[in-house]
Amino acid sequence: MSSKKLTQVEVDALISSVNTDTTAAADVSASKQIRDFEFGADDLSLLGDYYALRVINDRFARLARAVFQPMLRFQPRITAMPPEVKTFDEYCENAPSLMSLTTSRIDELRGSKMMVIEPDFIAALTNAYYGGDLGLKHRPRNDFTATENRVVEIITKGLNENLLTSWQDLMPLTFSDETREENLQFVSFVDGAETVIICGFTVQLPKTKTARIDILYPLQTLKPIAAQLRSRMQSEVIDDDLTWRERLELAVLEVPLILEVQVCKPRLSLSQLIDMRKGDVYPIRLREGLSVMIKNEKMFLANIGEVAGTSAITITKKIHTES
Repeated sequence: MSSKKLTQVEVDALISSVNTDTTAAADVSASKQIRDFEFGADDLSLLGDYYALRVINDRFARLARAVFQPMLRFQPRITAMPPEVKTFDEYCENAPSLMSLTTSRIDELRGSKMMVIEPDFIAALTNAYYGGDLGLKHRPRNDFTATENRVVEIITKGLNENLLTSWQDLMPLTFSDETREENLQFVSFVDGAETVIICGFTVQLPKTKTARIDILYPLQTLKPIAAQLRSRMQSEVIDDDLTWRERLELAVLEVPLILEVQVCKPRLSLSQLIDMRKGDVYPIRLREGLSVMIKNEKMFLANIGEVAGTSAITITKKIHTES
């Protein structure tokens, strides 16, 4: 390989350009976006680039789609937004007076998290759940109805389960001491000056504006696992992300069926049937290879017996029926 070296003229030009003071100060006095910043004073340096938290949010967005399917009758598109860092007061500045606020304690981290859902989204879900139109405009109000509170309970339960599933690759968590509020001014989460990490998710719905769900973690809650949050997880241990076909198959396999054992088939004449009275005794003969019926279809052969004083059957053969 050939390497090109600088000539003496080029070296002299570089030295002269360094010695010459050509730096000019920029006038930014008219800019409104400039603020003072002190290096080393940012508490968020411990969390790095939130890579692990981004992965968790992406998984949660993928799993959470199934929570809204029974109400919307389709799986909406949910997008995980980049985590934001604000003080709790800054987050509350532009928040509406009525919101669904569900606070849960994270036992393993000795902290808490809060799930925030917009009231318009809850009203749209309730309306769609009972056959209404998603595009219906909802008037502002001061509280949720009893039906909406029940919908909130169903949604938060499903979302919390999916959130635990999303976290289990990094570390297993459990949520406890769940409380609900409807106004940020009365929620007991963190002090206003404390820093929170906001994980936002947008839910795209037809005929209406995009809804948003926020999950808030206090910075002090995630600091003990800062090293894990900086790591780049490669493993995938989540096995609950099932397709619609797999969920349907699992649901079909859980359908209860009734087994009927045909002990015997006695023959009677019509005159005997007409003269049959209460207390009449007709002898039967038990045989091997009793027929086990499911919905009047012969499926198995079995022998009758007894287990621990209870009558029972033993399956001896499966009958292959022609389809």
